[in-house]
Amino acid sequence: MSKPREDYEKTWWRRLERFVNGERIEVHEYHDIFEQNPSFLKEDIQKLDPVTPHKKKKAEWPERLETLKELYNRYEKWPETKGITIFKRIYGCMAVLFCLALITVLLFTVSNLPTFGSADNPASNEVVQRYIEEGLAETGAVNIVAGMILDYRAFDTLGESHVLFIAATCVMILLRADKQGKKHTTKRAPQTKPDPILKAAATLLAPFILIFGIYIVLNGHLSPGGGFSGGAIIGAGLILAANAFGFEQTGRFFTRKTYSSISLFALLFYSAAKSYSFYTGANHIESIIPKGTPGAILSSGLILPLNICVGMVVACTMYGFYSLFKKGEL
Repeated sequence: MSKPREDYEKTWWRRLERFVNGERIEVHEYHDIFEQNPSFLKEDIQKLDPVTPHKKKKAEWPERLETLKELYNRYEKWPETKGITIFKRIYGCMAVLFCLALITVLLFTVSNLPTFGSADNPASNEVVQRYIEEGLAETGAVNIVAGMILDYRAFDTLGESHVLFIAATCVMILLRADKQGKKHTTKRAPQTKPDPILKAAATLLAPFILIFGIYIVLNGHLSPGGGFSGGAIIGAGLILAANAFGFEQTGRFFTRKTYSSISLFALLFYSAAKSYSFYTGANHIESIIPKGTPGAILSSGLILPLNICVGMVVACTMYGFYSLFKKGEL
């Protein structure tokens, strides 16, 4: 393997490459190209006029040199003058064409949609009919929506839960405090003492908010609600408690380790449970998980524990976001 030249960075080809890549090139560097590398200029002149005597060609070098210098100077200034203008015009034209094409595709798609309420509407196909007619028997959930998102489309909900976890992890990487206690973000406002009115209101409301959120999670398979809505309520209760009593109080039971443990356990349990459920169903193997009596709190098979897992991930993510943006750590 050949070694690069020691003066590679000073060669005219390397400087031209830097210019094409958008790196800044000083004007004097173009002049150095011709003084330090006259060989390519000599070869160029020989190709243009091989009959002319060598002395005459050599006499034409200064004139030819000045011409090439002028061309290189124009080449350098082109992106800053005409180049930017031409690029903006091309960019504007392409943007308009792209928008017109997108509008045309959307209008064509809308024009081919079935009319609202028609029998061939995709919202009225056999899938919806299957959910309504067989959902209770197949999932055991009185709430058809819960049976759909946590049984028929459970892997889709698993992906949404992972999105929340990954988003919280990315925010934690960006906003957390490092080991030296320095923040990766700008300085925040100094912490003030909790407002006595807010503290009194939170003392009264926070327990009811948390209990109501737990109720929504546990009854998601029986009534409107579930893991997402219940977890959002629990997260709001935790945020209210942190605002009223400070992070020192909430930090006694919710830390970074708590967040990591709860999220990891919930996502792993969700993945393992639904993988088992889909494997047994796809291979016609009898599942040992009972569906229970419809309408009872302990029913609907795996939907209840999956609702709990989703609720824990959502609650931890909400409080984690607030804590990271407020103080830079969990």
